[in-house]
Amino acid sequence: MLDLTKFTTEQRNQRSMDLDTMTSLQIVTTMNDEDLRAVQSVTKVLPQVATAIDWAAETLERGGRVFYMGAGTSGRLGVLDASECPPTFGVSPDLIVGLIAGGETAFIKAVEGAEDSEELGANDLRERGLSDKDLVVGLAASGRTPYVVGGLVYAKATGCKTIAIACNQGSKIGESADLAIEPVPGPEVLTGSTRLKAGTVQKLILNMISTGAMVKIGKVYQNLMVDVQQTNEKLVVRGQNIVMEATGCTRERAVQALADAGGHVKTAIVSVLLDCDAEQATVALERARGHVRAAVSGHEKSNADAQ
Repeated sequence: MLDLTKFTTEQRNQRSMDLDTMTSLQIVTTMNDEDLRAVQSVTKVLPQVATAIDWAAETLERGGRVFYMGAGTSGRLGVLDASECPPTFGVSPDLIVGLIAGGETAFIKAVEGAEDSEELGANDLRERGLSDKDLVVGLAASGRTPYVVGGLVYAKATGCKTIAIACNQGSKIGESADLAIEPVPGPEVLTGSTRLKAGTVQKLILNMISTGAMVKIGKVYQNLMVDVQQTNEKLVVRGQNIVMEATGCTRERAVQALADAGGHVKTAIVSVLLDCDAEQATVALERARGHVRAAVSGHEKSNADAQ
């Protein structure tokens, strides 16, 4: 029989023993205090998260993919982070991939027993043609989910770098990966409900990994989303605002630059900053491997050298 008592995520929280007698204000105060503990637990693993960012960026730069895999809440968080990368950073949906035990249906409704199969974890990666260029990130609050263990073991055998994110130290998935990220947010306010602090901690770390990796590969200029996809009215206006913020130009100039650039925010920014046409801006960006800052400084350096 599986012994859950050794996992801090399954232990009882002494600060919420009277949860059922608390007023609504006391409940939210207690939960908020515990959420602060969750955030603080991430501070202790920041060096490992930084390594994960570097690995993810290297993977993407060499044409590989990043896979998140998990079950239940952990799986849903991976799918959520992956699904938000295309509209935010203009990347293909095939670049950051979220896998959840039981498939897409499990995102809405639990698929019984799916998380207990190591072979299912391996199969989900095998079916997607995992190669040694890819990176696999396994997520499990307990740190022992068989689906994730199976995926990580298969990934390592394939030659991939692997990362484990768990909320207990010395986790089984941590032992199965090249890099273990193991913050310990402690027992939940509601015993064993790892959608709470453990879920928050995993979300924070995934935010850091995906955002940091995208910064590293040139999807960000200053602190602006320069590859944002303009798929609705709000995002069209945001695109204009980003060009204006990055260049100090008027909205009229931003609208024209975006039109000339085919709606590509990054190209519009470079064209305004360099006072050149969209075609020249595209060339400058290509030379700088998509980094706006490098495209601008590289162009200015070339001009200075020519003089």
